[in-house]
Amino acid sequence: MLKTERILHLKVQRGRRVRAVREHYLREDVSCGSPLCQSCARDGKLLSEELTHYVVPDCRVMQDYQEVFEFPELRGIIFMQTACQAVQFHRGRRQYIKLRSIVRDARRDCILFSNEFQHHAYLPREIGEPAEDWQTRCIYNSCVWYYQHCHRTIPVVMVTEDEAVIQKYSNETGGVYVISFKNYLETFWPDLKEAVELYESLRQSQHEREVESREKNGKEYQEHLPTEILEAGIKSGRYKQGILNVNKHRSQLEAFVRLQGFGGKDTDLQSDLLIHGNKARNRAIHGDLVAVELLPKSEWKGKTGALCENEEDERTGDSQTEIMPTGCVVGVLQRNWRDYVATLPSQEEIQTRGKNTQKILVIPWDYRIPKIRISTQQAAALQDYRVVVRIDSWESTSLYPNGHFVRTLGRIGDLEAEVAAILVENSVGVNPFSEAQLAEMPTNTSDNPWRVDENFSGRLDLRRTHLVFSIDPQGCEDVDDTLSIRALPTGYLELGVHIADVTHFVQANSYTDTEARARATTYYLADRRYDMLPPILSADLCSLLGGVDRYAVSVIWELDSKTYEIRRVWYGRTIIRSSYKLSYEVAQQLLNGDLEPLNTDSELQPLSQNPARLEQLLWALRKLTEVAQAARFRRDISGALELEGVEVQVQLGEEHSIDDLIPKQPLQVHETIAECMILANHWVAKKIWESYPQQALLRLHPPPRQEFFKELKECAQARGFIMDTRSNKALADSLDKANDPADPLVNRLLRAMATQAMSNAQYFSTGSYTEDGFYHYGLALDKYTHFTSPIRRYADIVVHRLLLAAINSGSKGHLLGNKDLDELCRHINARNRAAQQCQKQSVELFQCMFFKDKDPDRDLRCTCDAIIYAIRTNGVLLFLPRYGIKGAAYMKNTEGLVLSSNEDGNCHWTSGHLQRLSDRITVSAQTGKSTSFCLFDHVTVRVRIQTARFHPDNIRLEIISNKPHVDPAGLPLTSNNLHVKTDLVKEVTQTVLEAQLADEEAEAQKLDVQNREYRQTQGRSLYTMLEELRDLALLDVSGA
Repeated sequence: MLKTERILHLKVQRGRRVRAVREHYLREDVSCGSPLCQSCARDGKLLSEELTHYVVPDCRVMQDYQEVFEFPELRGIIFMQTACQAVQFHRGRRQYIKLRSIVRDARRDCILFSNEFQHHAYLPREIGEPAEDWQTRCIYNSCVWYYQHCHRTIPVVMVTEDEAVIQKYSNETGGVYVISFKNYLETFWPDLKEAVELYESLRQSQHEREVESREKNGKEYQEHLPTEILEAGIKSGRYKQGILNVNKHRSQLEAFVRLQGFGGKDTDLQSDLLIHGNKARNRAIHGDLVAVELLPKSEWKGKTGALCENEEDERTGDSQTEIMPTGCVVGVLQRNWRDYVATLPSQEEIQTRGKNTQKILVIPWDYRIPKIRISTQQAAALQDYRVVVRIDSWESTSLYPNGHFVRTLGRIGDLEAEVAAILVENSVGVNPFSEAQLAEMPTNTSDNPWRVDENFSGRLDLRRTHLVFSIDPQGCEDVDDTLSIRALPTGYLELGVHIADVTHFVQANSYTDTEARARATTYYLADRRYDMLPPILSADLCSLLGGVDRYAVSVIWELDSKTYEIRRVWYGRTIIRSSYKLSYEVAQQLLNGDLEPLNTDSELQPLSQNPARLEQLLWALRKLTEVAQAARFRRDISGALELEGVEVQVQLGEEHSIDDLIPKQPLQVHETIAECMILANHWVAKKIWESYPQQALLRLHPPPRQEFFKELKECAQARGFIMDTRSNKALADSLDKANDPADPLVNRLLRAMATQAMSNAQYFSTGSYTEDGFYHYGLALDKYTHFTSPIRRYADIVVHRLLLAAINSGSKGHLLGNKDLDELCRHINARNRAAQQCQKQSVELFQCMFFKDKDPDRDLRCTCDAIIYAIRTNGVLLFLPRYGIKGAAYMKNTEGLVLSSNEDGNCHWTSGHLQRLSDRITVSAQTGKSTSFCLFDHVTVRVRIQTARFHPDNIRLEIISNKPHVDPAGLPLTSNNLHVKTDLVKEVTQTVLEAQLADEEAEAQKLDVQNREYRQTQGRSLYTMLEELRDLALLDVSGA
């Protein structure tokens, strides 16, 4: 090892530069990462063996064209340390982190070579030598070293954009080639047209920025304050920091900043800050972490309280609500730029600049993103396509951000293009599984079937002792969980939850594990899914299918047969054979005593000839239901919430035709399965936290902010109900009481509004929180995690590894520390939010497709019943039970006419005005007739589709009658609330548990009386008793 010195010029606060001398150590044993080398250690990531050359980008290529290296087809890339440090210094932390992720990704054929620590590859900087010249010289010398180190067996290509460098080094060393980046792409990758197009787009975008900076001096926006001033201002309380959230309906005028911890010294602000107008937004984009300065109270404004479609919508009028704190952005702390789906304007709107290149303002798919200026030579060809663009910069002299074209997704309106747009907008990558990942998979073919290892050790064999079965949605392929319940000879019950043992097949840090970690979840769309794991695992070897042997991780409880109290619990690896794969609908039929599935379900047909086996299954279903109801009752006592969400099932015909939209109907068996899974997740959470208190992955649900319940309280009050939101128990009791026997939809909507007010549950590492912060508000549990779905959630895989390590049935070496686990939890939380958005937007896409080809004036399916659940100044918000759709209906149109009704209830547009009250909106026509639309009124609506070239299609609702619509094809309203607990078994279970709790309370009171009568100490613990004894020993008793 050779010790040298390096002289660095570092930036410090307020822009000053200081000269620093650092020790610099050079070694000869720095690994090269080439499989052709016989002398270096083969630890860490290696390049592929079948490469024809290695490519080394210089600093300028890395800074300006890093995106091109994201193409997985580009292989054999060596990123020099010198170039990576230049990216970090000149392009900032965000681009540097992206580069690091590319290098670390096991799926990409590239490595990082620490050339500045290799004794023969490094060259010191000469006195007076420009930094750029030294970096180029150092990288070229490293290329020469690399070529010689590999015994001249493989050529090395250095790519650059500097013609002087090409002329200087191109003929200096045989086997080391120096060429332009464009020449390299066209010569070595002629079939990779997308990479060449992206290169041209980036080059043109850079050229445009340089021209614009020379030509335009006037500023459109205020300059952002330096980072050190922002940090000091946030610390002092002068500035507030938070995530910018743009209102998609008023994207040019309204944005909000949710304060992070209400930071700074000023803690009076307990609400979001309003950012009014683009100037106040100061080039911040939706999702950016910003610093905001609060404006004087005289400049505060209110947010819009009216329905609106866009900034030009004249129906909003002057409809601002109460004034709220308002501010302006003074700096961006962290950009959240990503890939954006956009559409080019029509040919007539495009202004040509020069003969070949056109400078175009593309309009993003997301309303919240501003127009982006790009330069392209393909404007005419891209007219009818959805394209992907990226933002490069947004200077204070420009009204719009500058960006570049990346790729096309497909034609506007094409199903695959619109689905791809949803995936891109949510940053979801769903590339096919690589050969390296598939090579890790076991085989299961007819010629070579997979079998469990009969010489297993450390597994409990349940195949001949337990009736195991699964209950899942119809057609489910990725069966994560199965159940079992049986009576023990001791008189107790045994309940088992058996979960697919995914970790047996997915080893930590393998290629498959790396890909699963990156995806973090399976993405479910209306017509398809994108699996987290390869199909051989997700739909076969890990899936707990009926009639086949599978590995599982089980949680088994021993229960009291009357009260269902848990006596003991066992965790471990098992082998199971699921006897039946039931759907929710079939299980519910059997539970109700309907044996029709024995004739229609081929898997259950043998039971018709085996009454004993049939009775065993029916007993198990009934007993599972009773146990689940007992567990639910205990959580209800603690304050568990029963919330409501609208889940729509899209019924597809041939070639993606949509036959119908059907809201999912809640069944009793849904609650049974959910309660068993919650029980398993809760007990596993306790176990892994006990074993690893500083590095367990749990899931918390923070209490919602009280201001989010405002609309819920107002709606409930309009129907005569009082909502107490001080705790989850108070809210749950209020929701149970808010039942209108005449209209069960009232309770459903109130629960849906309570769901909307909730905070998002999130994963976390226990080392980052105190124990009192673990609480799950919705489930009313002190500790909770996700253990039951490892096929489709990576968090569950992590939890499986923690549990197996805790019971000494798995390796402890791969467990993550608190810092790494915390970072992983943030990634999983972000991917989960993306998956939820994908599913929601996919359902909305298919809802629009269902109605798009129908004539709303003639097709009866476009007319249905709706219920009003919110009032706005110029309209109402409606819920359509038939289709599970929520949307807005205007009471005032663009011509200023208002919606009035005739004596028969039919509505028409007429002159008049609107008056909004807390529980209704009143329409007063010029004729003197007055019509009121009240909260929870049923009305008849017509569904139309509003098509858009630049944005996704939207559903538009039009009220055609103020009377309910009777739809013979619709879903009938039940006579009693689905959430009212009237089931006989549930009542019996509840009575038993209440009696048990009463006995326990009476016993406690008896002990308390005896304790007060006979005890001689005042404390509740041995410690306090010893303290009292110490005090007695110090008393002065001399005067006694």
